[in-house]
Amino acid sequence: MKQKDQFDNLEKHTQWGIDVLEKFIKFVKERTEIELSYAKQLRNLSKKYQPKKNSKEEEEYRYTSARAFLATLNEMNDYAGQHEVISENMTSLITGELTRYVQELKQERKSHFHDGRKAQQHIETCWKQLEASKRRFERDCKEADRAQQYFEKMDADINVTKADVEKARQQAQLRHQMAEDSKAEYSSTLQKFNSEQHDHYYTHIPHIFQKIQEMEERRIVRIGESMKTFAEVDRQVIPIIGKCLDEITKAAESIDHKNDSQLVIEAFKSGFEPPGDVDFEDFTQPMKRTVSESSLSNSRADGKSEPKFGGKSKGKLWPFIKKNKGAGPEDFSNLPPEQRRKKLQQKVDELNRDIQKEMDQRDALTKMKDVYIKNPQMGDAASVDHRLAELGQNIEKLRLEVQKFEGWLAEVEGRLSMRSEARRQSGLYEAQNPSAVNSCAQDRESSPDGSYTEEQSQETEMKVPATDFDDEFDDEEPLPTIGTCKALYTFEGQNEGTISVAEGEMLYVIEEDKGDGWTRIRRNEDEEGYVPTSYVEVYLDKNAKDVYKSLEKI
Repeated sequence: MKQKDQFDNLEKHTQWGIDVLEKFIKFVKERTEIELSYAKQLRNLSKKYQPKKNSKEEEEYRYTSARAFLATLNEMNDYAGQHEVISENMTSLITGELTRYVQELKQERKSHFHDGRKAQQHIETCWKQLEASKRRFERDCKEADRAQQYFEKMDADINVTKADVEKARQQAQLRHQMAEDSKAEYSSTLQKFNSEQHDHYYTHIPHIFQKIQEMEERRIVRIGESMKTFAEVDRQVIPIIGKCLDEITKAAESIDHKNDSQLVIEAFKSGFEPPGDVDFEDFTQPMKRTVSESSLSNSRADGKSEPKFGGKSKGKLWPFIKKNKGAGPEDFSNLPPEQRRKKLQQKVDELNRDIQKEMDQRDALTKMKDVYIKNPQMGDAASVDHRLAELGQNIEKLRLEVQKFEGWLAEVEGRLSMRSEARRQSGLYEAQNPSAVNSCAQDRESSPDGSYTEEQSQETEMKVPATDFDDEFDDEEPLPTIGTCKALYTFEGQNEGTISVAEGEMLYVIEEDKGDGWTRIRRNEDEEGYVPTSYVEVYLDKNAKDVYKSLEKI
């Protein structure tokens, strides 16, 4: 019974060991699920903030701060990948291996306890056989004694016949023989039981207990190794995670505030010259003020008084920055010169890239056609002719577009270079003739209307080499009117060649926009100049327009 109790205790303990292993497997499995979920959330987070293709966000990544943020997103994606590695390694090295080991452990445990129960049953059977042999020997001995006593009684009785005595004697001898046989059997069974019992307690059971002990020790070692693997899987990715964090730090240190601010300057500089100073208007002198480019006050034919633009200067300093509603013109003439040049250059580069793509496709199809010609079984060479012709037409169209935009780009770059040359020569003239400049300044200050706002006087302007822009105003005869226009916005013409207009004012058109974003208008015989095309709504007279175009051809 004591031995049976020990088997029960060992069975409970080994089952507890298996439960511990299964609990650890479940723990690791839940950890791998957490790692996968965390990695998935990190990847989704990185993807959420990645720039969308062909969107405005892509342009923002030319700044070092935005590129550093993009690098951070990419590193977080790699960071998430390491957590996926943790999950995969724990699943393969711990969960999978331990699950198989637990199944083997259960089978081994079952086998050991089966052998133990079998040995226990065997020794119990031997004991029962011994007890049965002992009881039989005891019974036979008692029967032999009774038979001997009966024989002696019969032999002493003179009244009993000799035959009855002989019968009793034979019976007594038979019983004695049976007792002797039972004794021999009992002795043999006892010797066998003692041998079996010795083997049971000194060989079989210790061997089974030894196997159970070894099984339990292997289980303990295995769970310890699995815990080490659990830590080692994490430790293996620490250097890579450290590299990810180092790259994030490196990206942060690469941010250049000077470079970013310079990019903003380059992106948004307009190319316009700053406006001149607003002159003082002396209202104490009782004289009629005249119109200047910084102060506009015109009498209309209908007798309505017009708004005055002097003094407070309500107009914007950079009128060209006002955006048109809806899509802009194809040549970007609604933009300031520098911005227009950049847009045109971008368009030319984009078209050249499209041409290169089409040419690459054409080259690939040409090679394919050559293969088909040499190996007709691979395909029909005529099947690609239509696509080749289509690609040729596309390339020709794109080249024409490139020529068109390059023409506009050359025109803008030419105007910018002429303005820069004019400013340079004007600066040289002022440095060489300070007295002339001073006299011009005195003339401005002594003007009776006090409204002169040009940067240079007419005398100075005559000594600066004239540009094409200035030559347009040297016509001796006024140009014919080709239509009318309505001012959509207020514009203060502070540069030479421009004219100030008020919102809602009706004027005459004498020259259409030639693609540079300017329209030439006239208010009366003495006042005419250029305004941004986007600031006016033009109504052209068809007949006058045709005449004007025919004159231009001449």
